[in-house]
Amino acid sequence: MKRTHLSSAIGLVLGLAFIAPMHAQQATTDASTKPTAAKQAEAKQLESVTVSARRRNESMEKVPVAVSAFSGDDMKDLQANSIDGLQGAVPNMNIVQGRGSSSAANIFIRGIGQPDALQTFDPGVGMYVDDVYYSRIQGALISLFDVERVEVLRGPQGTLYGKNSTGGAVKVVTKNPGDNNEASVEATVGSFGKREGKFYFGGQLGGAWSASLAGAITKTDGYVEDPTTHHEYNDENTKAVRGKLRYHPSDTFDAVLSLDYTKQDTGLTLGQPVSSLTRTDFRFGTVVLYKPNPDQKYNFQTRTSFSPDKGQQLKHEGAALNLSWKLADQWNLKSISAFRKLDSDSYIDIDASQFQLGDVLVDFHQKQVSQELQLQYDNGSNLQAVYGLYYLRETVPSHQEAYANDLFSNGGVPVSFLRTIDDDLTTTTYAGFAHMNWEFVPSWTLAAGVRYSSDHKDYDRTTSVFWNSTSLYGGFLPFPALNGAPVAFTGNKRWNAWTPTLSLQKQLDPQTMLYASASRGFKSGGFNGRANSAAEVKSAEYSPEYVWTYELGLKWRSADNKLQANVAAFHSDYTNFQARVSEIQNPGAITPTFAFPVLNAAKLKMDGIEFEGAAVLGQGTRLSAQVGYLDARYARFDDARLDPTNPAYNPHLHDHVPFSPKLTTRLALTQSFNLGDGSAITVGGDYSYRTETWLSVDNYAALSQKAYSLVGLFGIYDSADSHWQLRAGVRNLTDKVYKTDGQEFSSVGNIRTAYYGMPRNWYASVRYNF
Repeated sequence: MKRTHLSSAIGLVLGLAFIAPMHAQQATTDASTKPTAAKQAEAKQLESVTVSARRRNESMEKVPVAVSAFSGDDMKDLQANSIDGLQGAVPNMNIVQGRGSSSAANIFIRGIGQPDALQTFDPGVGMYVDDVYYSRIQGALISLFDVERVEVLRGPQGTLYGKNSTGGAVKVVTKNPGDNNEASVEATVGSFGKREGKFYFGGQLGGAWSASLAGAITKTDGYVEDPTTHHEYNDENTKAVRGKLRYHPSDTFDAVLSLDYTKQDTGLTLGQPVSSLTRTDFRFGTVVLYKPNPDQKYNFQTRTSFSPDKGQQLKHEGAALNLSWKLADQWNLKSISAFRKLDSDSYIDIDASQFQLGDVLVDFHQKQVSQELQLQYDNGSNLQAVYGLYYLRETVPSHQEAYANDLFSNGGVPVSFLRTIDDDLTTTTYAGFAHMNWEFVPSWTLAAGVRYSSDHKDYDRTTSVFWNSTSLYGGFLPFPALNGAPVAFTGNKRWNAWTPTLSLQKQLDPQTMLYASASRGFKSGGFNGRANSAAEVKSAEYSPEYVWTYELGLKWRSADNKLQANVAAFHSDYTNFQARVSEIQNPGAITPTFAFPVLNAAKLKMDGIEFEGAAVLGQGTRLSAQVGYLDARYARFDDARLDPTNPAYNPHLHDHVPFSPKLTTRLALTQSFNLGDGSAITVGGDYSYRTETWLSVDNYAALSQKAYSLVGLFGIYDSADSHWQLRAGVRNLTDKVYKTDGQEFSSVGNIRTAYYGMPRNWYASVRYNF
């Protein structure tokens, strides 16, 4: 269907919603409660799954969207302490701790994401907590201490969610206080000195008021060691608290004020250099400082040039006010107001060695204010609609320092090097969106939406380089004019886009739904936050990304509620991919380029199939499976290094799309046993597998991970009165050594650094429910 025809169709069906008759009933929003231990052990049916993917509570089998949903207990069974615990549980999703950071989340869905935590890049996958958008991947590695459920939507989003995104959305819903009083405390110990405490208290204050308070303190000693100093890194030290105050005087008004605060104070997050590290000598050329042994398996020992007191500190705090009014039987008005503040002061050893080649300080202070208004309509039978306005203003001033005293020498004499960067980015977003669902004949439903987005970015950047000329042999300095001289530029631009979505669904019978959809995603352009020279400044601006995704899906649940299966097949056309690459110096050149251009380099095509299924095989026995197949490839990649006439020619530099394994699978089995006195024991395990994964845009074999599998086991004891729960488990049972992410800065010291998943680890916890 041509875009003009698609837009006309959307306009027609949206217009119907405005003239719809006003008689309806309100959808219920009651959260399900956890079954007792005995009932859980005797379960012979699958529990129903309710999601709010379309801004109202619906059965997951009725939503024409590829969505995965996990309750708080599901996340525990996944043995997930933070949001990256979803790795392996969602088809065609890659979610890991971000490179070199204890607080960043690298999320890719169906081959679309953004792994670079630099503040000038926008995420490719939207992260939401209680409907509030988190605009940085830094601070998005959310601790799951008070979660009601997590939803993962695959494909472009924007006609229902506050900020437009190309890859999908991860929506975290935390517990709201209600009429029932509940409280719990939990303590955990485990490998690598793990100790953790959690609590939750919630309930009535009197009258229409209720409140809750939840918190967690998590500490580990770290699982990477510097073999020289024996100091431990890749540790955890997090304190988090969330308080909620709710006012619910009647069915027509609900208000929830939420305050949250997270503080992290950890050591460095270290990886391993996987390519030779080099120094540039102005007289003698390239000198090799370090050469890895490709046949030696990583032993979680890494050197660093930073002293132990140089770590990573983060404060993340915010306030949100969610208001909901029932204006009439058919109309609801929602307001979501939020303020967030993120302060990060982090040292990162990019080269992960005792040499000072890619050592940086990143100190930024982000603030964001957002406001969303939604007018929701439901006629109680065949027509529902959402109309919304969205505003976001974000400021991100930062100061960065790059230390590279081992990167240069002159006749064997080291030359000290310091780069300082001061920049400031202000982003202002305005958007309007509308979405409707119309059952135009029984069992046939047309859903359509459209969004207009306007993103304005104002960016200032100044960078200076300082050489210590007193250390130069013979006084030779290759760049004397640049010593301390700033390179500065200012960027100011607005990008606008219309992004429609359209779906048609058919309820074949009470158990089976078939749907087809088309949707467009948009991510605005920006300015290269690593433009370090006058030449780079001229091409610092890059254009927006766009993606069209076409999807065909089937959702089915057996009449006896013992079997459930969701299948989706999709095709995506992805254009103007914002690729950060490293410019390689020409052979024979003495000085490196320092260049990291951002190219609108590529057009991609993605084809895939996704399956999610669950089955109750007997009394208390549950089997679940997730399978994702993804064929992501470049239809075009504009890079001078692919030109045979270029001295840096490399025909295989972009053979593979990063973070897009062909196959991701997971199989999980749990069995619950009733002990007779009403208590129960549950044992479970899972097996996950993914094929080869490339960890950077520039493809180097050292920054790829071959196919691997992981195994986890756990056991739970629930007392008959549901007061006590004991839980123990082991993750990475086979102690697999595997890479999760990679730094690629080849134009500086040939830096390529891999980061690894946690080795085998165990935990044991005790929880008491009041």
